[in-house]
Amino acid sequence: MESPPRYLLFFFFFFFAAVASAASEFQTLTLRRLPIPSPLPFPQPQFDTQETLESTAALTVELHHLDSLSPNKTPSDLFNLRLHRDALRVDSLTSLTAARSRTPLRRAGFSSSVISGLAQGSGEYFTRLGVGTPSRYIYMVLDTGSDVVWLQCSPCRKCYSQSDPIFNPFKSKSFAGIPCSSPLCRRLDSSGCNTRRHTCLYQVSYGDGSFTTGDFATETLTFRGNKIAKVALGCGHDNEGLFVGAAGLLGLGRGRFSFPSQTGLRFNHKFSYCLVDRSASSKPSSMVFGDAAISRLARFTPLILNPKLETFYYVELIGISVGGVRVRGISASLFKLDSAGNGGVIIDSGTSVTRLTRPAYTALRDAFRAGASHLKRGPEFSLFDTCYDLSGQSAVKVPTVVLHFRGADMALPATNYLIPVDDSGSFCFAFAGTMSGLSIIGNIQQQGFRVVYDLAGSRIGFAPRGCT
Repeated sequence: MESPPRYLLFFFFFFFAAVASAASEFQTLTLRRLPIPSPLPFPQPQFDTQETLESTAALTVELHHLDSLSPNKTPSDLFNLRLHRDALRVDSLTSLTAARSRTPLRRAGFSSSVISGLAQGSGEYFTRLGVGTPSRYIYMVLDTGSDVVWLQCSPCRKCYSQSDPIFNPFKSKSFAGIPCSSPLCRRLDSSGCNTRRHTCLYQVSYGDGSFTTGDFATETLTFRGNKIAKVALGCGHDNEGLFVGAAGLLGLGRGRFSFPSQTGLRFNHKFSYCLVDRSASSKPSSMVFGDAAISRLARFTPLILNPKLETFYYVELIGISVGGVRVRGISASLFKLDSAGNGGVIIDSGTSVTRLTRPAYTALRDAFRAGASHLKRGPEFSLFDTCYDLSGQSAVKVPTVVLHFRGADMALPATNYLIPVDDSGSFCFAFAGTMSGLSIIGNIQQQGFRVVYDLAGSRIGFAPRGCT
């Protein structure tokens, strides 16, 4: 058979190259409304197994967004509250990395200073788990930006309103105070001693002025019938501030008292989560602990250690592409973590909107505006300075956006960066700038990816379409 003429080969080559290039430049955004919070689906367990979870077992839990705790508010109200929480959290995260020390918060029984933490002491996602023996089921926030596990306990000197009854440690057979002389107590950043009972006291203060203080103890936690014994946690009798609805916090950070650190041997130092787009799916988000957390589709980037601050998950962001082209002016040097612990990029489940250091954000925004010049501009909204009036349309073409990490690219779906901000067809570019050197990859950009924390391999992975 005679070979096709050379000019036809060149034609097909350039045709398919042009198609591939066009595919990398734009993608379709199907327009959706702000999500409506759905009722919480958690049933009470029908059994209370006495078996503890084996070290090789995997554990899966469902996650739900904090908005589900406020079903009576409108979607617009919830979105504005989310942005308000987000601003407080980001301010606190950046102040923590900048200061790393605070004026001691003096309360009876404590002898050392208080560590700072994240705004509000809570992230955006929570699950239901059992505490104590027999198990009392409560809502707990899960947060990669915090370490200490704690919950509200009676008797309460002061407790905020929560959805479940306050946990009573005196009704639990597995609750055990930690002696003041224990290494666990001495390793707390802020500890004290109850001189009457000779048991350890803790306190944690957050950047917005919220705090929790009480007894430091060990207790059994139950996830879907699987029991994990002797988890060190704070039993808070005085909890004040901007906490929302849930009974406490399950810290997922890198610090020594976080849940992943305490249970590392059980779960081989691995966990992952996938956060669904709540405007597009009724399926709950999920979190997996153990070897099953590792997705075969994940592309990994190394974790970077900040010697000044052990809590956060730092990664190396080396560039960003818009419309298939690397954005000029965005390089790894803008996101460098220096020897003093300043700068860097963290992955955070509790921040919603990704914040980039100002020069990087400005370059990204300008590149996106140029690529989306065919869309009708709309007024600014809250922290967003790049918005569009897409009323009357069902779908639009938008420039692609890819985050380039060291060894791993994260090609974002259009719904992860152009989001509805009202019910009138206004959509905004879901990034923001910060004057701080710290950049934060938020949960809107993480939606739909299975984010894999392989702490044994000191790496984080991103698997697209990981919620299925």
